[in-house]
Amino acid sequence: MTLTPRFCAQCGGALVERIVEGRPRHVCPACGAIAYVNPLPVASALVLNEKREVLLVRRNREPQQGQWCLPIGFAEMGETIAEAAQRELREEAGIEGRIVRLLDVGSYDSDFYGDLLIVTYEFEKTGGREQPGDDAEAAAYFPLDALPELAFSANRRAVDACRELHADAWAIRDSFANLQEPHATALVSDALVAVLHDHAEEIAALWLTDVRQAKTTSSYHRADTDDLRHNAITALAQFERWLGSGQAEGEIRAFYRRLGRQRSAEGFGLHEVLSSLMLLRKHIYACARGRGVWERPLDAYRVLELDRRLVLFFDRAMYHVARGFAGGAANS
Repeated sequence: MTLTPRFCAQCGGALVERIVEGRPRHVCPACGAIAYVNPLPVASALVLNEKREVLLVRRNREPQQGQWCLPIGFAEMGETIAEAAQRELREEAGIEGRIVRLLDVGSYDSDFYGDLLIVTYEFEKTGGREQPGDDAEAAAYFPLDALPELAFSANRRAVDACRELHADAWAIRDSFANLQEPHATALVSDALVAVLHDHAEEIAALWLTDVRQAKTTSSYHRADTDDLRHNAITALAQFERWLGSGQAEGEIRAFYRRLGRQRSAEGFGLHEVLSSLMLLRKHIYACARGRGVWERPLDAYRVLELDRRLVLFFDRAMYHVARGFAGGAANS
């Protein structure tokens, strides 16, 4: 709905419609004043709690009476739009807040008020207690993935923008917490596991070239190529399963102890076997980094996390190889 002025605010004369500045406007033929019709400024506040839930209030009057929305209201004379958002947060939800960032600015065509310009800020709660007031009959926090239907589309845009802005930080935080469990799911480096799976043959080939040339693995220079490649592919497959569900723990123990016994019987030095494992770890890491996009903070964390998980896996591998090697030497 667009409100149409009828009389001049300067002289009280009746307005007529004319094309001014390329668009129809209401003009006073008596004094020439133009009655500009602008959208009404509206301030909105978004607050998240420690559970990543968003604070909503339920409206107790029209428009959209009974529906949920962010604390929202018109800016008043003598206050900035940011101050209006702080005031609405206090009046409608009972809490004080500090502005974190501007989230969204958008237009909204209200059948009740006409054209609105809604400005939404994200706030950090600094005091008060959540309780409804002013135009609200209820105040409550809702999970971002289980929101009720919101009264204003601008509120939905602001919530989506907030979720996107926090996505990386939340992923890092969740992943760091899960990283304390050796076989946890929902780790940010899991995206790179798929890359490793797709390039297992390439990693094995690079490792094979390296291990047959390195001074620290001289016994591998004469080893059977097919046997080396098979062991590398097996190790990569076990690494993938270990990262996923941990089901490969028993396989890892059996495989690396058997490998240790075999290499001991073949006359390899333990230092050579351990060096070959470190070379395999190097090529896994290099492949993951070479196919990642390291521009965002989340990507930098992903590299660090992958490095830690590689260390955890290959520490196990080297331990079991050493145990198998010692057993093989004792039995030879």
